[in-house]
Amino acid sequence: MRKAHLTVSRVEPWSVMKFSFVISLVCFIILFVAVAVIYFVLSMLGVFDAVTELITSLTDGGEGDELALNPASWFSPARVLGYTGLFGALNIMVITALAFVGAILYNLASDLVGGIDVTLSESE
Repeated sequence: MRKAHLTVSRVEPWSVMKFSFVISLVCFIILFVAVAVIYFVLSMLGVFDAVTELITSLTDGGEGDELALNPASWFSPARVLGYTGLFGALNIMVITALAFVGAILYNLASDLVGGIDVTLSESE
């Protein structure tokens, strides 16, 4: 069995940024689809209607004293999926930026200490 001892002394920040962007974009798509499926399942089960009725009954003053709340709008598909899209877009930007900065910091640290040693072995 042959073994090779290599040192990762530099990573290309542009390559890391492109890779992390694609990975975070795929994670965003998975998150968005998962939230949409869970939302529509809960909607079909009537969970949002029950929560809306509960909030309305709790905030009803009884003597004409009503709070200006509209809990039905809180659980609208546009709002839930819109916030999911906003959260996902922010995650894409943050993860990509952090990976890019991490690659730069790795390069600076590897200039000081020499990088990470990796041993590769050939399988038979």
